[in-house]
Amino acid sequence: MSRNKTNEKRTKKKKKMKFWKKFLLFILVILIGLIGLFGYKVHKNGGGLSGMLATVAGHDENTKKQLGEFKCLLLGISTDQENVDLTDTIIVASYNPNTQKATLLSIPRDTYTGKDPSKATAYQKINAMYSRKHRPDETLEAVNEITGLNIKYYAVIKTEALIKMVDVIGGITFNVPINMDYDDPSQDLHIHLKAGEQQLDGDKAEQVVRFRHNNNGTSYPEEYGDNDIGRMRTQREFILQVIKQTAVPSNIFKLGEILDVAKQYVETNIDFSVAKDYIPYIVEFNTENLLTETLPGAPSNKNAAGTWVYIHNKKETQSLIEKLFYDRDKTEEELEKEANTNDTTNTNNSNTNSTTNTSTSNTASNKANLKIEVLNGSGESKNLQTVVSDLKQAGYKVTKTGTTNSTAKTTIIDKKETNSSILRHIKDVLGVGTIENSETNSSNMDLVIVIGKDYK
Repeated sequence: MSRNKTNEKRTKKKKKMKFWKKFLLFILVILIGLIGLFGYKVHKNGGGLSGMLATVAGHDENTKKQLGEFKCLLLGISTDQENVDLTDTIIVASYNPNTQKATLLSIPRDTYTGKDPSKATAYQKINAMYSRKHRPDETLEAVNEITGLNIKYYAVIKTEALIKMVDVIGGITFNVPINMDYDDPSQDLHIHLKAGEQQLDGDKAEQVVRFRHNNNGTSYPEEYGDNDIGRMRTQREFILQVIKQTAVPSNIFKLGEILDVAKQYVETNIDFSVAKDYIPYIVEFNTENLLTETLPGAPSNKNAAGTWVYIHNKKETQSLIEKLFYDRDKTEEELEKEANTNDTTNTNNSNTNSTTNTSTSNTASNKANLKIEVLNGSGESKNLQTVVSDLKQAGYKVTKTGTTNSTAKTTIIDKKETNSSILRHIKDVLGVGTIENSETNSSNMDLVIVIGKDYK
């Protein structure tokens, strides 16, 4: 082989090496750029595990701001007795990703759903509604009627789901409040637990949440809340621990198993596209921000059949709902402003010998008097009808409707300094939307709602 040919080969080899070096350098620069961009987006999304999950989900720094409070009705169904399916657990659960606050409101299973308590029957207890037709939407409608909320989602959780879920995550550490000793052969239910903190597997978890009283008739102590009240308190505290001990980074690797359990034993109308937007933020939820309560009321058997039912107190319920779902998200300045407004209103009413109303009653009255215009910019004609219907069901009257140019985001435009509690309630009814103040009061409308493409 001649020297010239050898030199040519060396030259070609050097050129190839230079090419690959440049190519690899180019790829490295691209990778560093992508990693840097990803890191920047994670930082913009709040950093940490939450920011990483939000970035992977395709969120930006504005996504969380657009998310409203998520509310869902949880129904725990006992499946021990064939074709009975009574609802042992009824809880309204809410979570706000922006305030990182959550609520669990227990609805006693004996809550009466009829119109005349003097004619109450066991068939009209709220825990019997699901067993009639296996339609969770009927129980959801009853809860909305009782609470005045506009909950859209439900999750029916069968006994097997609790057992398998607890086993999947390796058990739950829980402080059992009292010694529990109960047997019901008809349901093959046997509860035998000692008081104190311990590791519960799925079987023992079921025992804890279903316990109401012992074989000898004793129950939780009065200061804890006996029978159903005590059971509901234990259920809420157990759910609190499940949330706390499940929402940890190590359980991300068990997500597939958790989803398999949910598919098999949970019935829900929650769309994954809705749920996935909340997942990145709930992983950093602090359980100290969880507020738990029970629907106000009292048991009664003053009816022809002598049936024990739970009669909820409407006035106290309104006050509690305001506290749990609206006042918690207000700033101190807003609460102080509303208190001053109410004091002024009450003083004026006293001077004119008119009836003084509570802030809750005033809010209800103002709702009916609002002039609301709804404009559809979503491109879907059915959305206009749905929004109008939902607002009407929530106690609002839509004065005017129409269409507008295509809009990405749903907006609630306040034109007359509407009560902030009402604005938040309307956003809650819509399930989406941002609240804006209009720069002009020339419109004869109090509120203009523009439905965007984000409305679902």
